[in-house]
Amino acid sequence: MSEHDHDEHTHGSEPLQGVDAADLHASVDALATALHAYVQTAVGVRAEFGAHEADEDPRVLSLEAEIGGLNARLYDLLHERLGLHADLTGMSWGDDEEGDADAPPAPADVDTFHMGFVVGPQQGTSDLSLDSVLDLVDSGGADIAQRLVDAGFEVTEWGVSRGAPVLFEEDDDEEGA
Repeated sequence: MSEHDHDEHTHGSEPLQGVDAADLHASVDALATALHAYVQTAVGVRAEFGAHEADEDPRVLSLEAEIGGLNARLYDLLHERLGLHADLTGMSWGDDEEGDADAPPAPADVDTFHMGFVVGPQQGTSDLSLDSVLDLVDSGGADIAQRLVDAGFEVTEWGVSRGAPVLFEEDDDEEGA
């Protein structure tokens, strides 16, 4: 089982009892320590350099990489122990207004996700050609779209293409901006 597989015990519909949270707390403590070190380092670096140079300082970048790794470790622990897909690294400013739960998602509430493959010809003889890859990717896309819907997401568009990314309406709008 890979580190992101879902087993029935942690991802099932039954409540999960008896979880030892010690390593979860230890992961949070390590992350908090790294965040404190980041603040301390950033204050010191900023006292030496301008904002742009401080953003690019190797000490700051090193701590940002460490914090990213610790965030990933916490995510993995929450996922493998509790079955949670924790969104702990998103940022938000201001008060979120309560809206109509039945209303379609606002444009700011949707995002596009992309996956790409670089595929070469098969080794040896085969009845399949590179043209058949699009059918396989399309079938996989249908499976992924259905899994997203089954997980409660609204999939308003999806598509596959060969040689170029699929462009959706909002992608076209962004290019004209």
